[in-house]
Amino acid sequence: MYQDLRAFIELVDQLGALRRIDDADPRFEIGGITEVAAGLPECPALLFDRIKGHRSGYRIFSNATTNVQRAALALGLAPTLRPLDALKAWMEKRKDLRPIAPVNVKEAPFQENTQTGSDVDTARFPAPIWHRHDGGPFIGSGSIVVMRDPDDGWINASIYRVQVHGRNKVTVQFDHGGRHGALIARKYWDRGESCPVAVVHGEDPALFIAGFEYLPDGCSEYEFAGAIKGAPIAVCAGPLTGLPLPAAAEIVFEGRLVPMSEATLPEGPFGEFTGYYAAAARPGPVMDVTAIHHRNDPILLGSPPMKPPRFHFGLPFRAATIWSNLEAAGVTDVTGVWQHVSQLMTVVALRQRYDGHAKRAGLVAAAHSYMARIIVVVDDDIDPSNLADVMWAVTTRCEPSENIDILRNAWSSALDPRIAPADKDAGVTAHSKAIIEACRPFAWRDQFPTPSALSAEDVRAIEAKWGKLLAVPRK
Repeated sequence: MYQDLRAFIELVDQLGALRRIDDADPRFEIGGITEVAAGLPECPALLFDRIKGHRSGYRIFSNATTNVQRAALALGLAPTLRPLDALKAWMEKRKDLRPIAPVNVKEAPFQENTQTGSDVDTARFPAPIWHRHDGGPFIGSGSIVVMRDPDDGWINASIYRVQVHGRNKVTVQFDHGGRHGALIARKYWDRGESCPVAVVHGEDPALFIAGFEYLPDGCSEYEFAGAIKGAPIAVCAGPLTGLPLPAAAEIVFEGRLVPMSEATLPEGPFGEFTGYYAAAARPGPVMDVTAIHHRNDPILLGSPPMKPPRFHFGLPFRAATIWSNLEAAGVTDVTGVWQHVSQLMTVVALRQRYDGHAKRAGLVAAAHSYMARIIVVVDDDIDPSNLADVMWAVTTRCEPSENIDILRNAWSSALDPRIAPADKDAGVTAHSKAIIEACRPFAWRDQFPTPSALSAEDVRAIEAKWGKLLAVPRK
């Protein structure tokens, strides 16, 4: 399996999925190219070099895991798996994952170059303004922020966005006060202390995955990443903070997050994964960057939110969780779960066994679908990962007057663009959810017209025998 981000990029290149782009402007252009590429059928990964205003060799890698192929590769799965098969494979692997503690090393590639004091300058690295109305350059869109809990020494290494404000000033945005990073920082601040922190750019994809996975308190992202790779993550103590830092990281900022009572800077706005701006600029906690370490010819891992259906990861992790929730609730014969439109629509496929089976599955899925307004339940002959297949079922098997139910006051978020500003100001973060039963009516399912299309088994047989001849040749 890949050892670091550079090795992962080589694997992507070997798959023919990498495009190299020179001379792009970090102001809007890199973000624009990234978004357009993410919407293409082949959805290539991008490696930018000779970036306008920066030295050759100071690179940005984007669209790293935005499709199923590269998401599977990052998880250590076969990149040739079909979408639903890849999700099933991840669910099976996830069940057997055992934490692997990181290993400490004394020397690290990120120590090849170091700047401290007046030599610190974040501007040496290309930080894109990803979207046209963003509040500034965001160097951290796929970077992990490393902190140590002052009470028990637990290390948190989660993804939070990082905005550049000057030579040695950045802000770190924690989304809300319940995030682990915010809780740790508050412990230091309540003691009247600044919080030691490191921002790691260009981490390997397993750490990227661990960084956005919702892990419980006390669970180390380093251990989870090690479990994905089946080998420990090498970490090296930061020279200034003493924090354990991924040895193979491309760029590391070390410093302190000062109490918000002492200093803040306007953070945002920033385009969200819903495809909208959720809020105006707000006061953000400031990190004083006191040291920068980086490899020769460093690579920034960029993973900006984009307009759906583009998403930072090609496999819907939450769909796997919902699938497990359904099984735990005793909903049998679920053959697949998927999420579309950046997880804002959940689809459950099942083999109907009794009247009300589909409704039961829809209710359980709705209860666990964060921000998703649309829940669709389909028969087992429908591939839930194929939106065209799902919509065919909706338009031919759902009778709107009979098969659509509305749940009110359901789980959403302050990022929801459809919640009125006045309601958000009042703390309202709920919405309604539609459960659409797009299954053959159970009472007369055996009389329902027979589909003319190939079955999933027939499709697989054709692909196995003739797929190479049908594939578009690579240029």
